[in-house]
Amino acid sequence: MTADDSFGRLDDDDYPAYTMGRAAEILGTTPAFLRAVGRARLITPLRSEGGHRRYSRYQLRIAARARELVDQGTPIEAACRIVILEDQLEEAQRLNEGRRAEVHRAGAEPRPMSDA
Repeated sequence: MTADDSFGRLDDDDYPAYTMGRAAEILGTTPAFLRAVGRARLITPLRSEGGHRRYSRYQLRIAARARELVDQGTPIEAACRIVILEDQLEEAQRLNEGRRAEVHRAGAEPRPMSDA
């Protein structure tokens, strides 16, 4: 692996770059909170060779949203379910927009004339 390959990971939202302690510090929470959102299956951290949890930036954004809801008084299980549903809705909207763009492009292109 070259240095360029290694540095490319810095831009990868899914690269598990953060330890549990660092992730908790970034989120302003505790490792127990991260374990709780893991038990609720909101995020599943990857494990290092030594078995330590590692979190990606994407996972930290998801956990941060759950923390917002918990801070507002939502029980953690409910907060995790809400975040999962929000994420699914966002993905569905993104896919729909992509399909609309495809249909628009297909409709805007000239159709070939038939031989008949």
